[in-house]
Amino acid sequence: MGMPSDSELVQIVLDGDRQAYGRLFERHERSVLAVALAVLGNYHTAQDVSQDTFVIAYTRLRGLRKRAAFGAWVRKIARHEAIAARRRGRQSQNVEPVGPDPSAVSDDGTIDERARLLLDAVIRLPKHEQVVLTLHYFEGHPVKTISEMTGRPVGTVTMQLSRARSRLREWLKENVT
Repeated sequence: MGMPSDSELVQIVLDGDRQAYGRLFERHERSVLAVALAVLGNYHTAQDVSQDTFVIAYTRLRGLRKRAAFGAWVRKIARHEAIAARRRGRQSQNVEPVGPDPSAVSDDGTIDERARLLLDAVIRLPKHEQVVLTLHYFEGHPVKTISEMTGRPVGTVTMQLSRARSRLREWLKENVT
């Protein structure tokens, strides 16, 4: 038997197996962190927001109507929580959006310029391209799995990934000297 889908894992959690939530966490933790980083620009604060996001998602799980959309839903919560954290002043306003690569993080929690440029470019992509790019590169899902998760044909996902990579290449050429 293959790996359970998000929809199946959500149902398992709702049926009382709390450990199954850990698999949802592992599957989506990197993309949730990337969303928080994009808003906050600070790795350590983004980690806190990421943890908060999964706690909130767990408490609201019964309200999730489209269980197959868990990933998009939890990323939406992360964005909301990161914006709220920024408003509360947990993050200084002069730090720019950054990339998700922890190796680019300095001791004070800020991210290097190249990672920031990359994430800035990803944020400029159309929403549907952001989703497939995040699922493929940040979460490591193969195209076929992304197709199943999003309900889009494999050819559409492949085309969206290709377009996203082309856009990123162009934007990064303009901004990297």
